Amino acid sequence: MELSILIAKILGATYLAIGVGMLFDKVYYKKSFQKMLDEAGTMYMGGFMALIAGVLLVTYHNEWVKSWEVIITIIGWLALVKGVALLAFPTMALKFYKPLLKGNITTWGGVGITILGLILGYYGYIA
Repeated sequence: MELSILIAKILGATYLAIGVGMLFDKVYYKKSFQKMLDEAGTMYMGGFMALIAGVLLVTYHNEWVKSWEVIITIIGWLALVKGVALLAFPTMALKFYKPLLKGNITTWGGVGITILGLILGYYGYIA
């Protein structure tokens, strides 16, 4: 439980900051996402970092329980899959991510990430 709270604090604060940023500075985030997709080195580093974060979360927090802690486990598995996809199948990953930038990804992504940050922040700092 202590590990879950620590991870919730870290991810909650991070997701809240990113989500609010996406909502209030959509142009900046959309440009940043586009640059990330255009530069192979950035995609590689993103995949590498996602893979490391995913492996760490899955290794140390693989809790399939009926409580809020499962959110951290799901995030870990998603990070692991994303990292593998970006490193092993970069062209396919680009085909998946590029169409997302044409829509309202900064609005809907910002709302979703902010909500996730609030949930994790609540369990990390308040509950």
